[in-house]
Amino acid sequence: MRKLKEGKNAKALARELFFMFLPYRDFVHSITSDNGSEFYEHKYIAKKLGAEYFFAHPYSSWERGLNEYNNGLVRQYIPKKQPFDRYSDDDILLFQHKINRRPRKLLNFETPLSRLISNINKKVAFIT
Repeated sequence: MRKLKEGKNAKALARELFFMFLPYRDFVHSITSDNGSEFYEHKYIAKKLGAEYFFAHPYSSWERGLNEYNNGLVRQYIPKKQPFDRYSDDDILLFQHKINRRPRKLLNFETPLSRLISNINKKVAFIT
Protein backbone atom coordinates (compact mmCIF):
# COMPACT_ATOMS: atom_id res chain seq x y z
CA MET A 1 0.00 0.00 0.00
CA ARG A 2 1.25 3.44 -0.88
CA LYS A 3 -0.20 6.84 -1.49
CA LEU A 4 0.28 7.98 -5.06
CA LYS A 5 2.10 11.29 -4.85
CA GLU A 6 1.12 12.14 -8.44
CA GLY A 7 -2.47 10.91 -8.18
CA LYS A 8 -3.68 8.70 -11.00
CA ASN A 9 -0.84 9.59 -13.37
CA ALA A 10 -0.25 6.44 -15.46
CA LYS A 11 3.55 6.68 -15.67
CA ALA A 12 3.94 7.41 -11.97
CA LEU A 13 1.60 4.55 -11.06
CA ALA A 14 3.50 2.15 -13.35
CA ARG A 15 6.81 3.05 -11.70
CA GLU A 16 5.30 2.72 -8.24
CA LEU A 17 3.75 -0.67 -9.00
CA PHE A 18 6.99 -1.94 -10.48
CA PHE A 19 9.03 -0.95 -7.42
CA MET A 20 6.39 -2.32 -5.06
CA PHE A 21 6.30 -5.70 -6.82
CA LEU A 22 10.00 -5.97 -7.59
CA PRO A 23 10.97 -7.76 -4.34
CA TYR A 24 8.17 -10.29 -5.01
CA ARG A 25 8.78 -10.60 -8.74
CA ASP A 26 9.17 -14.39 -8.58
CA PHE A 27 5.70 -14.69 -7.06
CA VAL A 28 3.86 -12.30 -9.41
CA HIS A 29 2.55 -14.28 -12.37
CA SER A 30 -0.35 -12.08 -13.39
CA ILE A 31 -1.96 -8.75 -12.59
CA THR A 32 -5.60 -7.86 -13.14
CA SER A 33 -6.75 -4.26 -12.97
CA ASP A 34 -9.82 -2.29 -13.81
CA ASN A 35 -10.02 -0.21 -16.98
CA GLY A 36 -9.01 3.13 -15.48
CA SER A 37 -6.73 5.42 -17.48
CA GLU A 38 -4.16 5.19 -14.68
CA PHE A 39 -3.32 1.69 -15.98
CA TYR A 40 -2.42 2.96 -19.45
CA GLU A 41 1.21 1.89 -18.90
CA HIS A 42 0.20 -1.75 -18.25
CA LYS A 43 2.60 -3.07 -20.91
CA TYR A 44 5.54 -1.49 -19.09
CA ILE A 45 4.50 -3.11 -15.81
CA ALA A 46 3.97 -6.54 -17.40
CA LYS A 47 7.26 -6.45 -19.28
CA LYS A 48 9.34 -5.27 -16.32
CA LEU A 49 7.85 -7.90 -14.00
CA GLY A 50 7.62 -10.70 -16.56
CA ALA A 51 3.94 -11.11 -15.70
CA GLU A 52 0.75 -11.35 -17.72
CA TYR A 53 -1.58 -8.36 -17.46
CA PHE A 54 -5.35 -8.64 -17.64
CA PHE A 55 -8.21 -6.18 -17.47
CA ALA A 56 -11.47 -6.95 -15.72
CA HIS A 57 -14.67 -6.38 -17.67
CA PRO A 58 -16.48 -3.14 -16.77
CA TYR A 59 -18.71 -3.49 -13.70
CA SER A 60 -17.30 -6.97 -13.00
CA SER A 61 -15.58 -6.46 -9.67
CA TRP A 62 -15.71 -10.22 -8.98
CA GLU A 63 -12.99 -10.62 -11.61
CA ARG A 64 -10.67 -8.83 -9.17
CA GLY A 65 -11.92 -10.55 -6.04
CA LEU A 66 -8.75 -10.44 -3.94
CA ASN A 67 -8.26 -6.76 -4.76
CA GLU A 68 -11.84 -5.94 -3.77
CA TYR A 69 -11.49 -7.96 -0.56
CA ASN A 70 -8.30 -6.08 0.34
CA ASN A 71 -9.96 -2.76 -0.47
CA GLY A 72 -12.59 -3.71 2.11
CA LEU A 73 -9.87 -4.36 4.69
CA VAL A 74 -8.26 -1.00 3.92
CA ARG A 75 -11.65 0.70 4.35
CA GLN A 76 -11.71 -0.53 7.96
CA TYR A 77 -8.85 1.92 8.56
CA ILE A 78 -9.61 4.57 5.93
CA PRO A 79 -13.37 5.00 5.48
CA LYS A 80 -14.76 5.70 2.02
CA LYS A 81 -14.70 9.38 1.02
CA GLN A 82 -11.96 10.10 3.58
CA PRO A 83 -9.13 12.01 1.89
CA PHE A 84 -5.91 10.01 1.91
CA ASP A 85 -3.92 13.16 2.64
CA ARG A 86 -5.23 12.95 6.21
CA TYR A 87 -2.99 9.92 6.67
CA SER A 88 0.79 9.95 6.80
CA ASP A 89 2.99 7.40 5.06
CA ASP A 90 3.63 5.93 8.52
CA ASP A 91 -0.13 5.54 9.07
CA ILE A 92 -0.45 3.73 5.73
CA LEU A 93 2.47 1.45 6.63
CA LEU A 94 0.86 0.64 10.00
CA PHE A 95 -2.43 -0.26 8.30
CA GLN A 96 -0.55 -2.45 5.82
CA HIS A 97 1.26 -4.26 8.63
CA LYS A 98 -2.00 -4.88 10.48
CA ILE A 99 -3.73 -6.21 7.35
CA ASN A 100 -0.81 -8.49 6.43
CA ARG A 101 -0.74 -9.96 9.92
CA ARG A 102 -4.45 -10.78 10.00
CA PRO A 103 -5.20 -14.52 9.65
CA ARG A 104 -7.20 -15.48 6.53
CA LYS A 105 -9.63 -18.37 6.22
CA LEU A 106 -8.48 -18.84 2.60
CA LEU A 107 -4.94 -19.45 3.91
CA ASN A 108 -6.07 -21.97 6.55
CA PHE A 109 -5.91 -19.16 9.10
CA GLU A 110 -2.29 -18.34 8.36
CA THR A 111 -1.41 -14.70 7.85
CA PRO A 112 -0.40 -13.40 4.41
CA LEU A 113 2.97 -12.47 5.89
CA SER A 114 3.66 -15.96 7.26
CA ARG A 115 2.56 -17.54 3.96
CA LEU A 116 4.89 -15.24 2.02
CA ILE A 117 7.82 -16.08 4.30
CA SER A 118 7.05 -19.78 3.95
CA ASN A 119 7.00 -19.49 0.13
CA ILE A 120 10.27 -17.55 0.12
CA ASN A 121 11.89 -20.21 2.30
CA LYS A 122 10.68 -22.95 -0.05
CA LYS A 123 12.08 -21.11 -3.06
CA VAL A 124 15.44 -20.54 -1.35
CA ALA A 125 15.62 -24.22 -0.31
CA PHE A 126 14.88 -25.23 -3.91
CA ILE A 127 17.64 -23.02 -5.29
CA THR A 128 20.35 -24.11 -2.81
